[in-house]
This record gives sequence, C-alpha cells and structure tokens, in this order.
Amino acid sequence: MHELSITQSILNIALSSAENAGAKKINSIKITLGEMTGCVPQYIQEYFDIVSDGTIAAHAKLEFKTVPAVAQCADCGKETRLIRFRFRCEHCGSQKLTIVSGKEFLVDSIDIED
Repeated sequence: MHELSITQSILNIALSSAENAGAKKINSIKITLGEMTGCVPQYIQEYFDIVSDGTIAAHAKLEFKTVPAVAQCADCGKETRLIRFRFRCEHCGSQKLTIVSGKEFLVDSIDIED
C-alpha cells in the first residue's frame, strides 16, 4: 500500500514541474525504480490513474527503468546480484555486503505539451 503515497509524490513533482514550464498536458513520466524499493510498477500506474484524474496528468503513461539490486562484497571485492532478499555473495558466500544499487527511486523526466 506504500505505492499510494509514493504515487501521490510522483504526481506532485510532475504537476509542479509542468506548472513551472507552463505546460497544458503531461504525456508521460519516466521513473527509475530500484528493485529493493519493493514497489510494483503496475500498482503505481493504477494508483496514478486514480490520483491524476481531473489534472493535466490524467492519462499520462509512467515509463519505468528498473535498476537491479547489486552489492559489493567486503571479503572478495566482487559485485554480486541480490536476488529476492538473498544477501550473500554469489562468488564467496560472504554476508559482508554493501549495497551498490537497487534503492533508487527517481523521476527522471516528464514529457509535456505547452
């Protein structure tokens, strides 16, 4: 359910940016979403369709770029892909990991009509 508050934030950012640019319509919003956020793009789009109704962002398409969850191992120094909460180096089995990517959540760009 945390997608609803996140979606409202996306809408607020898009509307503010569009207003500053003098836009009449928002066509699409590009979002970078890390795997570790736990957010489901389909839910975000569904909530967006609801919260954007009646605004210049109504019918805007959300385009997601997913960033994989990756960590660096403190023991062997290699990067490892984290899959479904398995926090163990795939190379040496160590659990001494530092997250490198996968927590991102950014509004990258907004396609508008002026």
